[in-house]
Amino acid sequence: MTTVARRRRPPAITLARSDHERLANLADAFADRDSPTADQLAAELDRARIVADDRLAPGTVRMGAVVRFSLDEAAPRTIRLVYPGEADIEKGYVSVLTPVGAALIGLTAGQTIDWIGSDNRSHHLHVLEVMAGFVDA
Repeated sequence: MTTVARRRRPPAITLARSDHERLANLADAFADRDSPTADQLAAELDRARIVADDRLAPGTVRMGAVVRFSLDEAAPRTIRLVYPGEADIEKGYVSVLTPVGAALIGLTAGQTIDWIGSDNRSHHLHVLEVMAGFVDA
C-alpha cells in the first residue's frame, strides 16, 4: 500500500519587524545565488504577520531563540536559530538559511509545518518548546 503525504496549509506565523526586515534583506541577497532555501525563507516572510518587536508573543521562534523540536521520526533536538555567519552545528547553532531554520522562524510551541525538501521527500517539523527569546546578535 502506498502512503500519500497529505499537504497541510502552513501554520500562521508571526515575526518581529526587526527580524522580518533583516531576514528579507538576507533572502534577497541569497536569491541572487539561486538558493532554494532563500526562496523557502522568502515564502515564509511573505506569509508572516509582522508586529512591533515589543508586541511579539513570548515563546515565538525568532532569531537567537533556543528551540526544541522533532523532525520527521527522529528524536527531538535543541538548537539556537542564527544568521548564516554564526552557524556552528557542533554548538547547535542552525542557520535560518537551512530548510529547518527557515521552517522554524515565526512558529510557537505546539505548531507543526510540513514541506517538500530538495530530495522530493515530505518533511514534518513539530515545535516542542521555545526556551529563549531574542539574543542580540
